[in-house]
Amino acid sequence: MPSPTSSASAAARGSAGAGDTLRNSCHDFARSLARLPASIMDGLSRSMARRSRRPRDTQPHPPLPPPLLPEELFFAEFERRYGGRHPFFYGCRLAEALGIARREGRLVFVYLHDAGGGGGGGNPYADQFCTGTLCSDVVVEFLDANFVSWGAVAGRGEGAAMVAALRPGSFPFCAVVSPVSGESIVVLQQVEGPVSPSELVDILQRTIDEQRASSRQSWPDEQLAAAVRASRADEEERMRSVALRLRQEQDAAYLESLRKDQEKERSRKSVQEGSAKPKASNGLRPRYPGQSAREPNKAAQARAPAQNQNGTVASHRAEANTKIMIRFPNGERRQQAFHHTDTIREIYRYVDSLGIPGIGNYQLVRSYPRKTYGRQQLEMSLQDAGFYPSVTLYIEQLQ
Repeated sequence: MPSPTSSASAAARGSAGAGDTLRNSCHDFARSLARLPASIMDGLSRSMARRSRRPRDTQPHPPLPPPLLPEELFFAEFERRYGGRHPFFYGCRLAEALGIARREGRLVFVYLHDAGGGGGGGNPYADQFCTGTLCSDVVVEFLDANFVSWGAVAGRGEGAAMVAALRPGSFPFCAVVSPVSGESIVVLQQVEGPVSPSELVDILQRTIDEQRASSRQSWPDEQLAAAVRASRADEEERMRSVALRLRQEQDAAYLESLRKDQEKERSRKSVQEGSAKPKASNGLRPRYPGQSAREPNKAAQARAPAQNQNGTVASHRAEANTKIMIRFPNGERRQQAFHHTDTIREIYRYVDSLGIPGIGNYQLVRSYPRKTYGRQQLEMSLQDAGFYPSVTLYIEQLQ
């Protein structure tokens, strides 16, 4: 609750007599501290004793204060004179209205009604203010939505005590108050004299806005520091969550990349192993002229050049000195070294050991000068065939 101040501007007085013009006065937003009589503060912690248009909780109430006397029921007299369309005035003691406002987080709107006037001359503005301002739709809706309204007759009961505590300069008199302690209230605004509905709503709205701004400014330093720490903790937690999610995404991407690399490596090894193994069909049917269909595979494998650990085919003799390049129908090329005393049959066996699919029956052909090396030349040595030291041969498929 904002701290009280003792400054308040003096209210302008309405001039007496029939010829004087109508004047009204309104204090600026100034807080003053009013000490209430014990007769008003008696029963501050008690619940309402009379009707309420607001829902009440179901918790058991403390003992009720003595019932109000008929002359203290302000709303009953107000309805009798001005009708049922008016702000909802709580039919309870002021102390209980202050307690309700504190629980609901609202301010209290106090109206002190004086129809007879303090000097015996009567108050000519009371009826006009009640019917034209308090009972107008805009004021009724605004007060019921934002305030706990409480009223009293200035010369009776708690009304007389409030007049002594607030010391109004003129009537009609309205005030916006808020409880501070068990014996005091803060007067946030006073309105003295008649005002229009729009002027009253403007004054009350400004009071609410300034009171909220003052409440925010009066936050204790430790509360502000706690709020800052909580905000920083939330931000740090958010940053940790973002960093954790980023690391998880990076780890997942790395594992996926590693899995793909391992699959590629396995596929490459599988291809190399498959190309290095001679097919079983190589020993079951003739592949080149003069080859026996029943010639065992083991013989071909024994004569076939071995492979090293890197999967490349090594020469079957250490003294190999004849390089032969072989081109296949699919465009693939293979080069192999032989000894110059080897026969053309060794070249055929080498080609068959590669297991390249789609070749079928074939013969070796030299392009220039064109010459075929088939069945009749199987036992011819490479040196006699003119392949030493190197030659390029083509695979020509036979029907």
